[in-house]
Amino acid sequence: MRLALHDGCAGEAVGVLTRPPRAYRGAVKPFVLLATRAEDLPADEEYALFLRRTGLDERDLVRVRLEAEPMPALDLDELSGIFVGGGPFNASDPPGRKSPVQHRVEAEFATLLDEVVARDFPFLGACYGVGTLGAHQGATIDRAYAEPISVVPVTLTDAGASDPLLSGMPQTFNAFVGHKEAIRALPASATLLGSSPTCPVQVFRVGANVYATQFHPELDVDGIVLRIHAYADHGYFAADELELTLAAVRRAEVSHPSRMLRTFVERYAR
Repeated sequence: MRLALHDGCAGEAVGVLTRPPRAYRGAVKPFVLLATRAEDLPADEEYALFLRRTGLDERDLVRVRLEAEPMPALDLDELSGIFVGGGPFNASDPPGRKSPVQHRVEAEFATLLDEVVARDFPFLGACYGVGTLGAHQGATIDRAYAEPISVVPVTLTDAGASDPLLSGMPQTFNAFVGHKEAIRALPASATLLGSSPTCPVQVFRVGANVYATQFHPELDVDGIVLRIHAYADHGYFAADELELTLAAVRRAEVSHPSRMLRTFVERYAR
């Protein structure tokens, strides 16, 4: 596998990393996790959760922290698929409120998604994936359907119930959410796969292999509790609502969404 990497310092390329093939049920090509969290603790925990939920190891799931370095050159022919984690960026923010890093990351995703969508290449964006893929497809994204950090019931549409990535999922399942913006309306190019009572677009697909979820399929209770503490001052809840927020994520069992990550790997590993 050949994946161009950077050293995280002013985006200067330091060469090409070559890794020997490693099998995952017959796969020899890695997956990539594109991440944007600047805080090391939640960033590392997110990566650990993706590793555990996918069943991959660090050789087979290459993490790129886009908040620290430009997106490397990704040769899709040398990859099995792409994951996108959550992050601090809101696609609906006015341009003047976006940092130079956010503008760079958005431009990099726009270029990558041009190729991903054109080739119908395996892609699964979690939370920030809605902002990236939704914006690329021209979805209406605003703060009308923001959801506080909590557990919500996600109900599959008929298309979702028959989608291979959601195979084996119950018609309605609990999922962890927490987002300041959401998709109000999908374009004709997208297929709605699932909704919650407070957010009309929880999961959608473009083409046959390009997916995004508003909820976090990677999270477990320990993971979301860590994020609640890490982002307590980031405007997701008021200063006096910490205990209420912790209680909200513990009120219902969440066990099904992570199946999507394992299914994604089993379906696309090559």
